Amino acid sequence: MAEISITNKDWERVKIKIQRKYNHLTDEQLKYSEGQEESLITKLMDLVNRDRKYVVFTLKKALVNIDTNRL
Repeated sequence: MAEISITNKDWERVKIKIQRKYNHLTDEQLKYSEGQEESLITKLMDLVNRDRKYVVFTLKKALVNIDTNRL
């Protein structure tokens, strides 16, 4: 089970932050549906070539500061 929970509304903001950090990622690669956190984490691990711990940390950090542009 995923360590995080992301709503579709929050994902729009988080996706922008991730695309700023990893500008090679496309909207198509970052498609997400609420409740699919586990597959999102797995997909991001492959796309950014990082381990699970880093991806989860990055997503949590983005969610904590959801209203800022910082990641």
